[in-house]
Amino acid sequence: MRVTLFFPLFMCCLGVGWAQSPAQVTAPAQHSPIPAPTPDRSVEKRMEHIQIETAGTRIEELRVGGETRNITVQPKGRMPRYEVQPVSGERSWKILDF
Repeated sequence: MRVTLFFPLFMCCLGVGWAQSPAQVTAPAQHSPIPAPTPDRSVEKRMEHIQIETAGTRIEELRVGGETRNITVQPKGRMPRYEVQPVSGERSWKILDF
């Protein structure tokens, strides 16, 4: 009789102990890092056309994303227009403009 009572009690304790044992921990799968989006592809840059006109000249400036890309100066009268390089400040004239 003792054996018949002891065996079910032993099985219950074994089942409870097995349920509380920690689960096997496996190493997480190695994932490649997600590259950060580059500004050129993910964000449209704002374009600004700025025009300043004085008594002697008209200046047109193109800014893309807050960075000056092109400056064109048109003097009043018979003088030809010229472009100013934003980085170096060099001037260049177009002889034949099509």
